[in-house]
Amino acid sequence: MFKRMLSAFGVGGPSVDTVLDSPHATPGGAVTGQVRIQGGSNDVEIGQVVLSLVTRVEVEHGDHEGHGTAEFHRVVVAQAVKVAAGQLLPVPFQLQIPWETPLTAVGSTHLHGMTVGVRTELVIAGAPDKGDLDPISVHPLPSQDRVLDAFGALGFQFRKADVEAGRLHGVPQDLGFYQEIEFFPPQQYAGRLNQVELTFVANPHELYVVLEADKRGGMFSSGGDSFGHFALPHREAEATDWTSVVGQWLTQVVERGGQHGFGGHGQQGFGGHGYDDHDHHGRRGPGMGAVVGGVAAGVVGGMVLGEVFEEVGESFAFEDEGE
Repeated sequence: MFKRMLSAFGVGGPSVDTVLDSPHATPGGAVTGQVRIQGGSNDVEIGQVVLSLVTRVEVEHGDHEGHGTAEFHRVVVAQAVKVAAGQLLPVPFQLQIPWETPLTAVGSTHLHGMTVGVRTELVIAGAPDKGDLDPISVHPLPSQDRVLDAFGALGFQFRKADVEAGRLHGVPQDLGFYQEIEFFPPQQYAGRLNQVELTFVANPHELYVVLEADKRGGMFSSGGDSFGHFALPHREAEATDWTSVVGQWLTQVVERGGQHGFGGHGQQGFGGHGYDDHDHHGRRGPGMGAVVGGVAAGVVGGMVLGEVFEEVGESFAFEDEGE
């Protein structure tokens, strides 16, 4: 909950609090709450009360990489709101969470580097008055949890997670970014794999799972990236033995080497052929790592939310991080 004065009205103007009923959510679900407007010394009218979802996104900018705040969902929850002097006016809301919203928590553990928040904006005399952010914890769907549990059971260790601007080849996306979850590989693959990266893209009907393994080169073998592709209805994904599926894919990666696709599970796989980095993302390969749920929760134990959510300015405002 953030209480602030509405600067457009000056001293004696109204203030606003945004209160969430719960900060926990899942993709495809909703968060509910109230925008509480406390009247000041005079009657006022607020043109619109707007809520949006924002997240931190990594963006390539020429030879450099930067990060910015991306707004990916926006809803007007009230219009022409008249607030009398001294009146406390609650504006209830229900804000849907898009299916492709990045995950920020596994169990009770926040994922280092991940932030998603609800931003309150009031439009006064045609000018927006942007407020602070209320962070929310976005937890995995049951189908996603099954995949994460498999990573935990196989011995993966969480490295980091972030959100990259761009699109994945062959995967239907509504949003212009995707999450990368990066893992250190199990001990038995040490020296053969640098890391394994996991991306989820969900919709109401299916879960798309994209895997990338960064294979180390050796004296008699070349390194490179290998990709795995899986698309399953949520209920089938929940019933799938992902420990076996991911384990078999890793075996193919280390035995076959090079860059190849893995044609999904059963007949639900997609993209059962290799493609280069630019085909995969429209710009470069995914940089994913390690996260885990269920069994996985212990793997990410000790990892904490790495940054306090800050306003970074307009969407995709760059903060240069060098090459």
